[in-house]
Amino acid sequence: MEKLTKIVATVSDQKCDPDFICELYEAGMDVVRINTAHQQPEQTQKVIENVRMLSARIPFMIDTKGPEVRTNMAKEEMVVVKGQLIRVIGHATETSCKDCLYVNYPDFVKHLAPGKMIMIDDGDIALTVVEQHDNHLICRVENGGTIKARKSVNLPGTVLDLPSLNEKDLLYIDFSIKNDVDFIAHSFVRNKEDVLAIQRILDKHNSRIKIIAKIENQQGVDNIDEILDHVYGIMIARGDLAIEIPAERIPGLQASLVKKCVRRKKAVIIATQMLHSMINNPRPTRAEVSDIATAVFSGTDAVMLSGETAFGKYPVEALQIMTRTAREAEKSKSFHIDSKVLPHDNYISVFLSKTAVRSISKLNTKAIITDTDTGKTARYLSAFRGRTPIYAQCYDQRVMRELALNYGVFADYMDVETSKKTFIRSTLTRLISQEEIKLEDLIVVLAGNFGKKAGPSFIEISTAGSMLQ
Repeated sequence: MEKLTKIVATVSDQKCDPDFICELYEAGMDVVRINTAHQQPEQTQKVIENVRMLSARIPFMIDTKGPEVRTNMAKEEMVVVKGQLIRVIGHATETSCKDCLYVNYPDFVKHLAPGKMIMIDDGDIALTVVEQHDNHLICRVENGGTIKARKSVNLPGTVLDLPSLNEKDLLYIDFSIKNDVDFIAHSFVRNKEDVLAIQRILDKHNSRIKIIAKIENQQGVDNIDEILDHVYGIMIARGDLAIEIPAERIPGLQASLVKKCVRRKKAVIIATQMLHSMINNPRPTRAEVSDIATAVFSGTDAVMLSGETAFGKYPVEALQIMTRTAREAEKSKSFHIDSKVLPHDNYISVFLSKTAVRSISKLNTKAIITDTDTGKTARYLSAFRGRTPIYAQCYDQRVMRELALNYGVFADYMDVETSKKTFIRSTLTRLISQEEIKLEDLIVVLAGNFGKKAGPSFIEISTAGSMLQ
């Protein structure tokens, strides 16, 4: 049986030949993520062309940089020791030197009073503001190390008035529209306005790209309800989030955000360091395996690999471990229908979808088959987090790719609208030939008799063999 939890894998232009992409796909990759922080469009184009050379059904997720602060370039390595005092200055282009750190936000100094913390490179180096002057800060180094160029800068408890989109974000949004990308994952989303800034551009170009909001700061957590109103889903980016919020609070917050997304039928991805040790090691730690299983138990749609597949030594092995772990966790996961899932806008669809999923525990049905125009019914079935796959036949190739992100949904494209009898027969024949189901398996069909836009109007439950006859 295929895993129901999806895997988003980051692919770099440094390693994206078609054979490698094929290995990742066969190991369990469902969505290709491209991190634009250290890429230019021509490099991203290479990844897209190589993936599409393999298959037109694999969706792309483009990560924007978002409203972030980073360290500037440096003349030499900036090695610091605990207790050392250094100057920190905000400037877009100046180069850092031995005892003066420049960051790329010009108004940086005015936001940081004495006592405030500055966390660099995912918190590897911490600074405390000792003095605030008109054009610079004096900061004390709390732990030694090397401050590298172009690394993230986080400010726990400090709110900056950064623009939602920078020049590179705008460049990549335009690139995504022209290349028919499926998802834009926008970094450091703070409120609905950060999302709407992208949506207005997409609407102007009549683009159907879906937005994934990356939740990685306290503002994003505080405004999660208004953010969810305007996105296809969210990514819980635990790296930056755990710098702004105490690390011990992250597991509970993660579980709460997953539950909220499931109930609102929004896709949710758990990301950051899920198999981080496998960047350099052939086997994961037990803690990492438990982390993946915990994400599956919580009901996430997808888990994500970053450096593990982008530049790690064991990318295929990492995917295989994640796939096996997800599958095993799903076997032991408790099953119940969440009564608080928000209703679909079609009350008939609500009743039939719940009945279809309930049949899994009541009748031991092995799969649900449905057809869909917009993907809405498939996503509603997915929200109930059943134990069996949902095979969705789509009339739209983009919808087919979008559903690759949703828990338990395996979508295929129907190039022409067929009769219900032909749709069911062709789907069952394909699934049996692929050994996804057996003739004696009890199957649920959720479909409609009144046109593809009317939604489902009936369910049928029988063995695959009987349906074929």
